[in-house]
Amino acid sequence: MSLLRALMGSARTVRPGTPPRDGLPPDGSVLLDAPDDRLGPALVAAALGNHIPAARLLAATRAAAEWEWRDRYAVRLAAFAHSRGDWLTQWRARTPDDPDALLVVAQLAVDRAWASPARAERLREVEPVVHAAAEAAPRDPVPWRIALDHARGGHAADALFEALWEQAVRRSPHHHGCHVAALEYLSARWYGSHDACFDFAEAAALDALPDSLVRALPLRAAHAQLVAGGTGGVPAARIDAAADLAIELSARHPVGDAWTAEVRNLLAYVLMARGRWGAALEQFRLIGARATTFPWAAVGSGGDGVDPLGRFLEARDLVRRASVRRVR
Repeated sequence: MSLLRALMGSARTVRPGTPPRDGLPPDGSVLLDAPDDRLGPALVAAALGNHIPAARLLAATRAAAEWEWRDRYAVRLAAFAHSRGDWLTQWRARTPDDPDALLVVAQLAVDRAWASPARAERLREVEPVVHAAAEAAPRDPVPWRIALDHARGGHAADALFEALWEQAVRRSPHHHGCHVAALEYLSARWYGSHDACFDFAEAAALDALPDSLVRALPLRAAHAQLVAGGTGGVPAARIDAAADLAIELSARHPVGDAWTAEVRNLLAYVLMARGRWGAALEQFRLIGARATTFPWAAVGSGGDGVDPLGRFLEARDLVRRASVRRVR
């Protein structure tokens, strides 16, 4: 049984009256993974078979060295192309050497390989695609983040992973996506341990600017331990410190901010797990209507068949009710 499922099960035993107004938007206004104002038009155009807005969007991120946004947009565009890829096929056919098209193609290829039962074999097959994306844009760290994910799924040796990591941070020392990829590699679920995961996350957060998403890296380490069950030898105080650091980051950004939406969703989850209901409620207020698939899609058994938006709303209701009980 997942941690969140257990919390929800116990919460159903107490049903106080209607909660007071708490600043949370109505359930019907909450959206899952809502695109920002730049990505939205590109997705709409892609749905109509037009690749040009997506091409312009990624070209703009490359020209301005907006590597974090470029990473996010590449992931979302590849996810869209997974089921509706005519626009990407057309884009690549017209400009086969376009570094932006190659980036989306590489992300999509790795995503599909990861989902295959023959993951390791499929990842070996798509390796040239990842290399092509990296060669097409020498300054871009995003292909190297894709390469790190590729290496983890392909059971790469530590030396190879370290070499890829060096290439990534040489291009962008504090790139959030690359740090998340490294954190996954070091996690107990893959090739490391909870302690190694925390050590890396805390060191990276300490070196990052106050408003950088890397400051929330320890929060991801805390989440990894919580979903694994037990303490894993990491003190609870270390988890709370990770949450506190993420609370500081969240406070630097406005309500309903797209940039920190996933961090805030993850933070709400961790605060719930720690029984910090008031702090969790505040994060749901700051989230506003921006629910994210992670972490809510991962709270079921293997994440299969889980409705992340439904889980988000259930979790929010649980926090609201728990907060009401605390003030009575």
